[in-house]
Amino acid sequence: MLNVFQNHITKNLNFLIESKLLIAISGGLDSVVLTHLCHALKLDITLAHCNFKLRENESDEDERFVLELGDALGLEVFVQYFDTETYAEDEKLSIQMAARELRYNWFLDLAKNLKFNYILTAHHADDNLETFLINLSRGTGLNGLTGIPEINDTIVRPLLPFSREQLEQYAQKHDLNWREDSSNASDKYLRNKLRHDVIPQLKEVNPELLQNFKKTLEHLNDSADIVNESLKTVEKHTLDSVDEHQVTYKISEFKKLNNPKAYLYELFKAYGFSEWNDVVGLLDAQSGKQVLSKTHRLIKDRTHLILTDLCHSNQNEEFFLINESDANIDAPFLSLLFDEVEALSKPSKKTIFVNKSA
Repeated sequence: MLNVFQNHITKNLNFLIESKLLIAISGGLDSVVLTHLCHALKLDITLAHCNFKLRENESDEDERFVLELGDALGLEVFVQYFDTETYAEDEKLSIQMAARELRYNWFLDLAKNLKFNYILTAHHADDNLETFLINLSRGTGLNGLTGIPEINDTIVRPLLPFSREQLEQYAQKHDLNWREDSSNASDKYLRNKLRHDVIPQLKEVNPELLQNFKKTLEHLNDSADIVNESLKTVEKHTLDSVDEHQVTYKISEFKKLNNPKAYLYELFKAYGFSEWNDVVGLLDAQSGKQVLSKTHRLIKDRTHLILTDLCHSNQNEEFFLINESDANIDAPFLSLLFDEVEALSKPSKKTIFVNKSA
């Protein structure tokens, strides 16, 4: 496997050879094998280990193992302790998501402060398949089916082409020790249930499952490239102006598309919108109609859609654009009717007089 790994690095990840690398290591099989492979290639590596204090003595034993491994290989080891349960409660996250957020934030801070070029994680082909099935079971778009990216900014996953079985064979051949996480044996988490029950059944049906899955991912990523290229073209045609805190799009260009909802979703999903039928409805809505997310507002202004950042406006404030040609506007909890009059009539609680020329 070492030769294949070396060829993979040379051919596809050549930039790692002269870089300063930080390896995220748990002490488990995957990260231990990654550490030994990188050490064998004489890459410039340092180890970073998270102690989440979730498994009583096991967490401390994992830490001790990583420190001993670093000492045996002559590698520097950084260790960080986290109060994961408190963080999860404060941020209203699951324990898994809290641990993920904590470790990646620390890795990124460590890399930035100590000038590491890249962070290496030990995700492999089986992890990729599990992630694909998790996303598929929960419902996702094309991007959710393209797998774990091998390169994501400064985070690199050099083991993605390799299976868990290959890692086990390498570890056994070279008499490597590693730590077993007892929580991995539980089917409490969806990933473990897929790993223990579902995927073995699929591999029994088709022993070439993993290889075929890799081919499928290649095709899906090719399709995603085509979609992204098309999306850039549509964005270029629909974009009208960009100001400091708002972006304006031409409605007429969206209406030329065969499936405007799909493009609206891709363009605006990053801004937290969830009511996509309402977003599409803005194309034919009255001027002043708007859709809100937790962070942004999308509002219809005659021939345009205007995207604004709520951080730079009063989030409790509702506003509607009134055009001279409007006969009425529907707002939350009321409707406004407009009429021109020559003179003021008797005052009424339901009537407002405005000087048109003001």
